[in-house]
Order: sequence, then structure tokens, then C-alpha cells
Amino acid sequence: MNPLEQHIQRINEKIQQLLKKHHALQKENQQLKEELSHVRKLQAAGNNQIEELEQKVAILKTATNNMTEEDRKQLEKRINFFVREIDRCIKLLEE
Repeated sequence: MNPLEQHIQRINEKIQQLLKKHHALQKENQQLKEELSHVRKLQAAGNNQIEELEQKVAILKTATNNMTEEDRKQLEKRINFFVREIDRCIKLLEE
């Protein structure tokens, strides 16, 4: 085999190695994207659960009348927010 053919052979081997590495990296990238998506879904579910539990704590505090002044203000803000949202929805329905 002459030097030119050997050089071409080495280049071909390196190209094949690069293609294998590229394919492996693409596969790893896809797996990482799927894992990230799964983790984001778990995080969203956890955040929803936290919000629900916080609402339950607020309800329990209200029901047992163990609210601090700060808790009362927070509850008042929340109620006002919901009232504004309901008013906004009613206005949208009227249009």
C-alpha cells in the first residue's frame, strides 16, 4: 500500500470513529433531554402539591382560629385576589 492510500485509510478510520462518537453523543443528548423533561414534570407536580398543602394549612389555621395578624393579612390578600379574578372572568363572559 502506498503512502497516499495509507493516509486515506487513516482518514477513513478517523471519520468512522468521529461518526461513532457523534452517534453516541446524539443518543446521550436525547436521553438527557428525556430525563430533563421527566424531572421538570416531577418538579411541577411537587410545586402543585406544595401549593395545595399551603392552602390546606391556611384553611386549617382559619378553621381553628389560630391565625396570626400576618396570616390574616395573607388570607385577606388571597381572598381579594380571587375576587378580582372572579370579577375579571365575569367581565370576559359578559363580552
